[in-house]
Amino acid sequence: MIKKQISTIGLTALLVATLTGCSQVGSKSATMSAVYLVTSILSLIMLIGYSFLIKKKEPWFIVLFTAVMIINVGYLSLSLSKTLDEALLANRIAYLGSVFLPTSMLMIILKICKIKLNKWAVGVILSISILVFLIAASPGYLDIYYKEVYLVTVNGVSVLDKIYGPLHPIYLYYLLLYFLSMICIIIYAKASKKIESSVHAIVVLGSVIVNIGVWLMEQLVKIDFEFLSISYIVSEVFLLGISLIVQDKSIISSLVISQPQAMKSTDNTTEITTDDLLVKAEYLNSHLYTLTPTESKIYNLYLNDKRTKEILLELNITENTLKYHNKNIYSKLGVTSRKQLIEISKLINNEKSVLH
Repeated sequence: MIKKQISTIGLTALLVATLTGCSQVGSKSATMSAVYLVTSILSLIMLIGYSFLIKKKEPWFIVLFTAVMIINVGYLSLSLSKTLDEALLANRIAYLGSVFLPTSMLMIILKICKIKLNKWAVGVILSISILVFLIAASPGYLDIYYKEVYLVTVNGVSVLDKIYGPLHPIYLYYLLLYFLSMICIIIYAKASKKIESSVHAIVVLGSVIVNIGVWLMEQLVKIDFEFLSISYIVSEVFLLGISLIVQDKSIISSLVISQPQAMKSTDNTTEITTDDLLVKAEYLNSHLYTLTPTESKIYNLYLNDKRTKEILLELNITENTLKYHNKNIYSKLGVTSRKQLIEISKLINNEKSVLH
């Protein structure tokens, strides 16, 4: 459930470079076309995997996975180009992915932060992205982005040697605007408690800041390989994991709403809020392993709606022994009664059936 996904995300806690784009695409003397081929294949596999394995798909994740694949294909195509026209086409392909990558990431983070934009705002963002792409794709037709551009070969790999034009800084400003917007969104979401977990907020915010550092490194340090081609794939995994965590909680919340009887404890004196129920459900699910074999049998019998007499007969125990086991089960799983135990457990099982 949620904690297992958090453990997975811990391995990919660096959001890294998803927004860093492809400024100076092919300007480094890359010597690893084979690696670009591998990253292209991996990004394609991840796109196909998401499309077929995830039942509840987010359209912007499709855009994100597609953008990463396009970027890697662009890097690969540029490194293998034999003519200037081929190289410029590959450059445009890479920019196509790099322009829409931050757009999709921004939309995903808005979703994670439970912030909804009006349709006109989304339209404005997409229009700006298209405009930036047209400017970045203009080399070969206009000299506004590159004044001059040549195809050269370095260590058997094709790269572009260019002189920047007056509109080249636009892509820089475009990325910085996304960086700033994402940071502001995350801070606002945490301040307004739209992000429930401080850990999630810190990880996402820290990752965006890391993006800035990686992007600056790419601009200031001459490196013989585009590390972005790998970091993009890592970023996909990270964002998908965070999104699934939020989706898990949303599913439990919807189940709570559809089953209002689960909002009360058995003594009918204390109301349990939705947030409390989410915490109890996560705690219960993560502590099932602490039950002894006998306690596990009793727990499963409860979930099968067995009555007390049936349980006593099946396990051949006395009522006092059952009460003793009940006390241990409730203590270990963080509940106060059999009714609460059954209701929360059934919510967890319903959630798993929805996800799978």
